Amino acid sequence: MSFNGQRYLTRGVQSEIPFELQMFMWHLIDELPEPRDYLQIFRLTAVDSNQQLIHEQEEPEYHKEYFLNICSPVTAKVYVIDDGTHSTMLLAEEY
Repeated sequence: MSFNGQRYLTRGVQSEIPFELQMFMWHLIDELPEPRDYLQIFRLTAVDSNQQLIHEQEEPEYHKEYFLNICSPVTAKVYVIDDGTHSTMLLAEEY
């Protein structure tokens, strides 16, 4: 998948995920080598005052872990789904 079309956020992402994390996740998708799975998975965990972010996809298998120092770490699972014309970032419970 290309992830090059219009990009959208759900209300849940807008209200619960800090802007800098949203931008970082889009950046990680942009930097991901081809081929990319249509479903990108981000597991966010607040660890003390740091943010743990695990980025995964199923096909081809991909897994990478990051630790970030941000003001407001969160715990959430975020999906980014690409349908070929647009991409949507949503919380797992909004799926």
